[in-house]
Amino acid sequence: MPPKKSSKRHGSQQSVNAAVKGICNIMRRSDCAGALQYVPELTWILFLRILDEREESEIENTKALGIAFTPTLAEPFRWRDWAAPESARRKGEGEFRGFSAWDFVHDELLPHLHDLKKQAGATPRQKVVSEIMARVKESAIDTEKNFLDVLDAVHEITTESVDDTHVFTLSQVYEGLLLKMGEKGNDGGQFFTPREVIRAMVQVVAPQIGETVYDPGCGTGGFLAQAFEHMKGKAKSAVDLAKLKQRTFFGREKDTHIYPIALLNLVLHGIDEPRIWHGNTLSKTAVSETLFQGAPAFFDVVLMNPPFGGKEGAEAQTHYEYKTNATQVLFLQNVLQSMKKDSRCGIVLDEGVLFRVDSEAHVKTKRKLLEECDVWCIVSLAGGVFTAAGAGVKTNLVFFTKGKATERIWYYDLADVKVGKKTPMTLAQFKDFFDLLPTRGDSEQSWTIDFAERVQKTLDDAAPHRAQAEASQGEAKGLEAEWRAAKKKHGADDSATRAAFDKWNTKAREAREALAKAEVVENAAYDLKAVNPNRVTTEDRRTPTDLLKEIEMRGQEADAALGQLRALLSAGESIVEAYGAPAAR
Repeated sequence: MPPKKSSKRHGSQQSVNAAVKGICNIMRRSDCAGALQYVPELTWILFLRILDEREESEIENTKALGIAFTPTLAEPFRWRDWAAPESARRKGEGEFRGFSAWDFVHDELLPHLHDLKKQAGATPRQKVVSEIMARVKESAIDTEKNFLDVLDAVHEITTESVDDTHVFTLSQVYEGLLLKMGEKGNDGGQFFTPREVIRAMVQVVAPQIGETVYDPGCGTGGFLAQAFEHMKGKAKSAVDLAKLKQRTFFGREKDTHIYPIALLNLVLHGIDEPRIWHGNTLSKTAVSETLFQGAPAFFDVVLMNPPFGGKEGAEAQTHYEYKTNATQVLFLQNVLQSMKKDSRCGIVLDEGVLFRVDSEAHVKTKRKLLEECDVWCIVSLAGGVFTAAGAGVKTNLVFFTKGKATERIWYYDLADVKVGKKTPMTLAQFKDFFDLLPTRGDSEQSWTIDFAERVQKTLDDAAPHRAQAEASQGEAKGLEAEWRAAKKKHGADDSATRAAFDKWNTKAREAREALAKAEVVENAAYDLKAVNPNRVTTEDRRTPTDLLKEIEMRGQEADAALGQLRALLSAGESIVEAYGAPAAR
């Protein structure tokens, strides 16, 4: 009997979160008190529910096309056989009288899922499912009664019942749990990018059949899943579709709890072989490389949202040319390492990465990016885009192609779009951007900077400082020779020696200061923050004298008002003295 269709429609992330919160309330009354306990538990149960629904649909579709299909699970291990409330086993009908879903899961289902990959002729999906479920040794729920209540509630959450405009059935459900149910210290931005932002980025980069797609910090797999959705409609043959499902999508994820979530999400989207590497991308320390075997050294398309505000240790920094503990800067260097000529990238970067020119690593990393790649587009997002993910930082979408230096950068400003937890950004708000994108036209919200011209101007402006530094360095070199000669002749404590040292030190300092000024001027070219030249601002042109006069005038008006008030009060008191207070009513 097929699973019962859910009658409830979830049209928003908040609706899905509320449904899942109800399930977690059941878990809380058992031994699953914290998010780190109930999130993995809910995930594997929800996964088996939706896997069964998806495979039922795939069986019908392949049967209609006359194509053979091997389901991941057969009876009695399918959700519809043992978990669905209306199933014969759950009802205890006939031969299943006395059936216990609790005993079945522990004695038969979990061992079967663990051994799937060992079966002769195991499919790629079976191998992935087996690896995912290998971490589930037993249910974390304390009683069969609570377990059955969870099964019944999960049965109501289906891909059919969820409006996917703003919802990733698994990844955003997980994010809702992570952010709203006790994990206060986590930055949701490191795992989650709003789906509509992902859709826009994928549409801009436009991965094609035959290209590899990579996310070096894939979180729950959102970018890879959406890239698959974008590409599968372009498949013209079974060969194309097989290539997409098996040899196209690659990623890396460090977090032990998130790694299986990514695998589950990608499998449910239809990617039979998600090539996800488990470990620390930046330090290159692997936990599991099993699914990543055979991955290319370079990728055609890179999509990612590196963690905001993260800090890395010395181990991670050793693999990069420009040392820093700033996670986003190291990830940007990592992305460049993974790209080849003509590779395309779309990446989310916070405002600080774009505008900071006071850090050597920030400047040199951006210089390397701009010299090795054509950074052709930067989209400035509103500050609230990542609010629902627990991160209120101002962000930008940066798009670039490797192979030639940047000459011109086209900016588009979406900073004024009103977004929040209950009003997430939508693809419709990118419409004007996409209309202008083919020609990179100018408008009130878009403009182009000549980056090559900007760099040349800063070099020209810095030239006098560099000339002064060079001259001072030449003089300092001669003065150093004089000091050393004086030191050798008169000794270090001689007044003539100290005077020679002071002259040398002063000139050397002048050289350093001139060089520092030159670098400040040159580095200013690498402030890539979006500053809309078309934005209308009201400038206060009053001078300090004007402001003092304004304050004095306002003070006089206030004194006059106080005088009138005192006069009214005094007049009232005189009336009372003359005629007495009014009688009480």
